[in-house]
Amino acid sequence: DRVSTTVQLADTGIAPGSGVGNKRMEISKTTLGVPVIAVGVPTVVDAATMANDAMDLVLDSMTKEAKQGTEFYNMLNNIDRDDKYQLIQEVLKPYIGNLIVTPKEIDELIEKVSKVVANGLNIALHQGITLNDVNRYVH
Repeated sequence: DRVSTTVQLADTGIAPGSGVGNKRMEISKTTLGVPVIAVGVPTVVDAATMANDAMDLVLDSMTKEAKQGTEFYNMLNNIDRDDKYQLIQEVLKPYIGNLIVTPKEIDELIEKVSKVVANGLNIALHQGITLNDVNRYVH
């Protein structure tokens, strides 16, 4: 649900890789001297986030099955989600470091998302282009 499901627009520029701890030189008005509009699509996720999301699904399922008012039910409901994520990061780091994951079908996802972004820009910037003929301008 995290990879290639959103298109991010910013008029403040972009810092590539900053979302996964791989900060590189930003592309912004400060670095280029001109206003910058950045378009970005998340294409990777860190392993700790994937493990955390999986554990959330397990905990939610267990909570639904547990009897309300029991000690087990209360324990499940009182798990701090932020603390859980920090614990997962601490446990995984010695074994896999800061592992970043991308889906096996990333090439196809990039192909599709690039067309969505290109078509959106074409429709927004060119008055004569409509949904009926937008794909004519994308290869």
